[in-house]
This record gives sequence, structure tokens and C-alpha cells, in this order.
Amino acid sequence: MKILAFGASTSKSSINQQFAHFAAHQFEGEINMIDLNDFEMPVFSVDKEKEEGYPVQAHELHDIIEDSDFLVISMTEHNGSYSAAFKNTLDWCSRLNNSVFHDKPMLLISTSPGKLGAKFVLEAALSRFPRHTANILGHFSLPSFGENFNNGITNEELAKEFQDLIKNVKETLSKLK
Repeated sequence: MKILAFGASTSKSSINQQFAHFAAHQFEGEINMIDLNDFEMPVFSVDKEKEEGYPVQAHELHDIIEDSDFLVISMTEHNGSYSAAFKNTLDWCSRLNNSVFHDKPMLLISTSPGKLGAKFVLEAALSRFPRHTANILGHFSLPSFGENFNNGITNEELAKEFQDLIKNVKETLSKLK
């Protein structure tokens, strides 16, 4: 199984990149961890789209997603929504092909330093991503990353909730084969 994983952030010290890495390694397969910094694109506008077409990075990311079997995305929350970089990436990719996620099975997660664990952006993604053909098998929000994560989830209750989710996602994946 080819697993694509990333944090929806461009921060060099992204906790969501760390969380996506951890989550992806709960599954067996070839893991491709990408960094959104490698897919930087100009700010989307219809004028730029008409004048210059689609950035090569949108095509590259499209192909990487299409070539993957399973997606693990950890959403970063900026002011209750997507990070600007992720939103811009989604805008370009959805203009290239509205089927951004190609019906690939997906684990959608989030974390933040705060007690809400980026729940607002996770809710937004849960609502929006299916419109771009996301097949979301499960979702999880980890609050207070600094208190609850150290090379794994340290809070027993949250760790059990996460492991139960992983078990359910694995069972669903095995049925999809």
C-alpha cells in the first residue's frame, strides 16, 4: 500500500507534520511524507489561471495523490480555518481537477497546542473534502499537542481512542482491497 502523508502547514517545525508522520506509521506500506513547502504556488486568482494556466506543482501534487492508495492528512488550524498555504494549494488543485482526492481512503486528523486540537479546521475539512472526492474513513483531533504527544500519544484515554480509530480504519481498508 502506498501511503501519502503530510501536515497541512508550511512550518518547518509543524506539529501536524509530526502527527501525520506518527499516524502514517501505524499502517503497513510504503510511506511518502511530503512537505507543502515543496509545492509552493502563486496565490490563486482566476486572472492568473487564465494568463498562466496551472502551476506545475498542482500537476505534481495531483499525480502524487492519484498514485497513492491511502492518504493521511493532519490539518493545521490558523484562526479557526485552513492555513493560507493549504487553502491556496487546495484552490489550485481543485481548479485543475475537482476530484482532488480521487476517492482515495483517507485518515483526517488535526492537532494544535491548544485544548481544542484544531477541531474547527477538522470540521471544515470533514464538510469540504468529500466535495473533492475524499473518502474519509476516520478522523481524530489531538488537543494540547505539547502535553499529549512525545513520539506518540501520551494521554492514555486519547491513545486508546486513537488506537481504536486506527483499528477501525485498518479493518475498513482490508475490506476495500
